[in-house]
Amino acid sequence: MTEAPETWLTQEAFDRLNAELEERSGPIRVDITKKIEAAREEGDLKENGGYHAAKDDQGKNEARIRQLKHMLENARVGTPPDAEHGKATHGTIVTVKFPDGDTETFLLGSREEAAHTDVDVYSPTSPLGGAVLGRFVDETVTYELPNGRVLEVEIVNVEMPAS
Repeated sequence: MTEAPETWLTQEAFDRLNAELEERSGPIRVDITKKIEAAREEGDLKENGGYHAAKDDQGKNEARIRQLKHMLENARVGTPPDAEHGKATHGTIVTVKFPDGDTETFLLGSREEAAHTDVDVYSPTSPLGGAVLGRFVDETVTYELPNGRVLEVEIVNVEMPAS
């Protein structure tokens, strides 16, 4: 079995996800349970749309709770120890240049960071994210696109995000 890649989170992201877990495990869970109980009291469950919607919400909430627990239990908080100047690692902002001269800047990190940054977020397990992970400015890397083509990019800048 393949070991899952490390997930690095900023302290802010860790705290935000922990607060979401508390909200989903407490008030949201209680609210959904009340909706299910109220719908049961209406009688026939086969044709009770409110009951089925509440059960669906319950399933989605419980799945997110499991996801959050797993992520928070296994996440590393802070800056990776190998985050040297110019090295693309978890939590760094990476700028790459394509052969046609276009550039793209993105945060190399968890998708949980995506909702709270203006920069695109690429996972270290994505094709481009995996290609630049651990590499330095001025290195050229190749990666395979979903259509099977291979693309080459040059890493032109790596920096830590502004705090």
